[in-house]
Amino acid sequence: MEKLDQLKEKVREITYLGRAAAVLGWDQQTYMPSGGAEDRGNQLAVLGSLTHRMFTSPEMGQLIEDCKPIVASMDPDSDDACLVRMLDKNYKKNTRVPTEHVAEFAQVTTLAQETWARARAASDFAAFRPYLERIVELRRQYASFFAPYDHVYDPLLDDFEPGLKTGDVQAIFGALRPQQVEIIQAITARPQVDDAFLHRTYPEQGQWDFGVDVITRFGYDWNRGRQDKSAHPFTTSFGIGDVRITTRFDPERSASALFSTMHECGHALYEQGIDPILAGLPLADGASMAIHESQSRMWENLVGRSLPFWTFFFPLFKERFPAQLEGVDLQTFYRGINKVEPSLIRVEADEATYNLHIMLRLELEIALMEGSLEVKDLPDAWNTRMKEYLGIVPPKDSVGVLQDVHWSGGMIGYFPTYALGNLVSVQLWECIHKDIPDLDEQIARGEFSALLGWLRDKVHRHGSKFEPQDLVRQITGTGIDPNPYVRYLKSKYSYIYGF
Repeated sequence: MEKLDQLKEKVREITYLGRAAAVLGWDQQTYMPSGGAEDRGNQLAVLGSLTHRMFTSPEMGQLIEDCKPIVASMDPDSDDACLVRMLDKNYKKNTRVPTEHVAEFAQVTTLAQETWARARAASDFAAFRPYLERIVELRRQYASFFAPYDHVYDPLLDDFEPGLKTGDVQAIFGALRPQQVEIIQAITARPQVDDAFLHRTYPEQGQWDFGVDVITRFGYDWNRGRQDKSAHPFTTSFGIGDVRITTRFDPERSASALFSTMHECGHALYEQGIDPILAGLPLADGASMAIHESQSRMWENLVGRSLPFWTFFFPLFKERFPAQLEGVDLQTFYRGINKVEPSLIRVEADEATYNLHIMLRLELEIALMEGSLEVKDLPDAWNTRMKEYLGIVPPKDSVGVLQDVHWSGGMIGYFPTYALGNLVSVQLWECIHKDIPDLDEQIARGEFSALLGWLRDKVHRHGSKFEPQDLVRQITGTGIDPNPYVRYLKSKYSYIYGF
């Protein structure tokens, strides 16, 4: 077992260096002055290069090979067997990528994120365009390191959703899209619900305090986390004992901060719930971004937009904002926060239209990677698809092509996981209800410990020991399946809209 101990020691060094880089990334998006972008890019480039060289060294490769026969006789689901299997796959993948590429990517994306923030504020795509052009070039180059492949997008998707192919996602979305469109058409044929009360002015501090109260009840451990403000809400983990979230406020959308807070809390609960025995190892992370998004979307939507949730929280919300909610009852409020209406902003989209935002981005990313779409034509392509998918056209790029932070960070391949997470969340939700038959009654009493306990046992504690599709099969009996999500949407919106 000496070799296994040596391997873990080496891997922990690399993991902790990666966590240090995460601290720099968190600071960049929260408190770093804009003038620090170039230095921060250099710092992240050095750390990225160092960790890449350490992990792809011949010594690391030999240690992994030496440990394979040791874990061969172990339970394949044991921590050590899962660790060696993951490291073997990641080593083979990372050794294909030159360290120089890793360093340049870190520098370019750090500068790009600062430029994106300014460009978004000014609705100036031209300012961001040269950075995005270089990022797309680097992503194409990255994909080339893994040729031959079924599709140029596959290597990027695999970084966020291991084992899933572009064709798999296209097949899932192809089955899902017509059913979602049918539901939207049924809704639009009915009288629209009233949500005017959500667009009144709600004091920012009151929104903050209410969100903090909600996620405290969910189980977010403030001794191992904190919340700050950022241009785009995100969650980051520096270790199981330090998982941080951010939120943002929109004066014209009172619910924006609350649902962002619940969404990021879902991510954080996952990271805080990983088995402490995995601390310092790469297994102390989510299984994939789709599994991660299943947790955030579950707490945001299946819990946070549910009638049982607001049965408990609406009186507290109304007590905090009496003037804004004067004359509004529970049913009116519930319908209002679930209003279906095509909208410009993805993170504000309702559950019925949200996945269409993701499908739009997937098509654009694939076109960029294939070379059939150039960055200079991206705003027009975005607006054309918005018109086709949702019937609306952004009046300016800040609420169109510039709205998301992901491309500035080079995260091409990430967006599909949001929709996949929606699907997985409902697959899990159906299983949870079978195991906890009175879950709705518990939520209506403001009790979430049984729900969190189920997720801790079935999902969180495993970290990334299992590939995402395998984890979903272990829990639900099938791979990622759109049908439960469609059933959920039909049931929910037929109640709200009466179709």
